[in-house]
Amino acid sequence: MKELRIGQVLMEQRRQRGITQDQLAEYIGVSKAAVSKWETSTTYPDITLLPLLATFFNISIDELIGYEPQMTPSDIRHLCRELAADFSHKPFEEVMDRCREIAKKFFSCPTLLFQLGCLYVNHCQMAGQPQLVFAVLEEAIALFARVREQSDNTSLQEQALNMEALCLLELGRAQEAIELLAPPAPLRMAPDPLLAMAYQQTGHPVDATRVLQAGIYQVQVELLDMLIHYLCLCDSAQSFHETVRRILTLADCFHLESLHPGMLLTAYVHIAQAYLQWDEPENALSTLENYARLAQSDIYPLQLHGDSYFTLLDDWLEENLPLGNSPPRDVSLIQKSIVDALELPVFQVLQGNPRYQSILHTLKKEKRSSI
Repeated sequence: MKELRIGQVLMEQRRQRGITQDQLAEYIGVSKAAVSKWETSTTYPDITLLPLLATFFNISIDELIGYEPQMTPSDIRHLCRELAADFSHKPFEEVMDRCREIAKKFFSCPTLLFQLGCLYVNHCQMAGQPQLVFAVLEEAIALFARVREQSDNTSLQEQALNMEALCLLELGRAQEAIELLAPPAPLRMAPDPLLAMAYQQTGHPVDATRVLQAGIYQVQVELLDMLIHYLCLCDSAQSFHETVRRILTLADCFHLESLHPGMLLTAYVHIAQAYLQWDEPENALSTLENYARLAQSDIYPLQLHGDSYFTLLDDWLEENLPLGNSPPRDVSLIQKSIVDALELPVFQVLQGNPRYQSILHTLKKEKRSSI
């Protein structure tokens, strides 16, 4: 985090121009001792002197005081990784207070505000009591709304809109989510094939390949997410089983066990829940066993990455995602959430089943051994 640097800036500007403290003091109309105190940050210049100092060095007042309303992508990435680690090791409210201070200081930096909102959503359950969790989600909504209003990046605006709707749903305010999201775009045409063609025609085949790999990766993740949500809407056993088959086929086709295990873990949990709703406990248990097997494998820290098919994806992820390939939560919190998912009310019907108890015991043991 960068604080006001007026003392350092004054010293640097003065020395670059070969100006003594006496000369600067005489121009401004203060004592040499005053200039010395400014440069050592013992005191700050009176606010009425800032325009005169900026004029003297031919710089802006923002440059003079070292104020930067925007954080660089690299700074945002480093800060958010640090905050994610803090959430797992420090008191929740202490980390939230720091996040709030950062949000106030960089309230005109939409990219940072969006990432802070995502941190709130990913860690809100740590607040404890439901009313405190809801309060954190309300804070996240305010940040996402600010991003939508202030950002001129259409992609970031869309992401903020979706995250705001997610928060509203978590708060049980579905009608507000509908009003926020509706009406949907009548037809979406992905720009990736066109951009790839343009790169090809201008002699940049690697860039063309990279664009399409990133597009295919994003579309398969979106498709899997939609299929997962479609599970609970299936109105017949045939439709439900076909949806499960397509989810697992997609996962197998794109090797999600290694490419995106976090997404596959989410799919397994939802499929198991749906099996119980269709009164198929044996299939639910088999799915949870696959879930436990994957959770125990060498997948941590669940970083996003490419593979032998998506050969150019790693650089794209690092360059285009605010957190790069890092997960939004610390590994210990991810492993805790993996166990917590099996203790949802929907799985209470399996409490007396030895297979379920074995799965739960194994995951809890795995979590303890990793701490």
